[in-house]
Amino acid sequence: MKTSIRVNNDLSYEELLRLASAAEAAGVDQLWISHDLLLRSAPVLIGALAARTERIQLGIGIMNPYTVHTTEIAMVAATAQEVSGGRFALGVSAGATDFLGWAGLRRSKPMSTVRQSVTALRALLGHSDTVADDLPEWWSESSALRFPLTSPVPVYVGATGPQMRRLSGQVADGALPLLPRPDLYGKIRDDVHAGLHEAGRDEASFDLPACIWVSVGERDAARRALAEKLAYYGQSFSPDHLAAAGLQPSDFRAAGKYARAGDLGKAVEFIDDRMMSLAVVGSPDEVIEGCLQLHALGARHISFGPPLGPDPLAALAELGRSVIPALRSVQR
Repeated sequence: MKTSIRVNNDLSYEELLRLASAAEAAGVDQLWISHDLLLRSAPVLIGALAARTERIQLGIGIMNPYTVHTTEIAMVAATAQEVSGGRFALGVSAGATDFLGWAGLRRSKPMSTVRQSVTALRALLGHSDTVADDLPEWWSESSALRFPLTSPVPVYVGATGPQMRRLSGQVADGALPLLPRPDLYGKIRDDVHAGLHEAGRDEASFDLPACIWVSVGERDAARRALAEKLAYYGQSFSPDHLAAAGLQPSDFRAAGKYARAGDLGKAVEFIDDRMMSLAVVGSPDEVIEGCLQLHALGARHISFGPPLGPDPLAALAELGRSVIPALRSVQR
């Protein structure tokens, strides 16, 4: 089974480098770095990590066409592919409405904007199976990189809602759907496969990781580490994503107010058990159990998201020592 980890761009470069080295040692296949506004630049981090790693695939998850023009995203992706020796993957989506609001940007027409952006990106990044009708209005015969592409770059869509998941199957090479509950992977897979079938595309060539949040460690400390992440990000989740867990973005408003002001101690007081159900928390055996449930639902790629644990390096070492070998031993 394929495995990946996702980390936030709130980490320093030194912290991230230690995690990347540990991920390679643990046998992880992919490392995805978020590109959330007003934190560290994922493209810069990816370039630095490419020079210090050898095997692991590196991805940005996600960039969006509202803060950066699609052509510039293509420049980042093609350059990252070159400096990494063909180990780069690009995640694209519409971005979170409240994050874009910090920059005074509106997320207008997210479905058509993402469709056009992904189609243009794949055309610029070495893919020949794009649909001309899905290209943006600015596309012309001049729309081409002015330097050679070393190899095609896979483009993933960050998809939380059913419509975006369906779109990812129609136009992308993979999807990054964050699971509100592990048992919903089947529904998410069906949404993506519906898009693949509509576009006449091959399921076998599409990468669909089951993206879960994980916090591994002593239970109280693991819960605290996860609560801090939920406090910061919960309000930015889409209503469709949270509804499956009986939640809505406004439930996280109080926690988000304190978390984004830097008062995590106060913020976690507003994170309850319903919110904690959005992730797998506890021992390696509990993580293995959750992953095996996903495998039974058809998942062949598990993506572990932050915080990983109160000590991310220790958590990653534990994933490599027990969880990943257990998953690799499962028959397809």
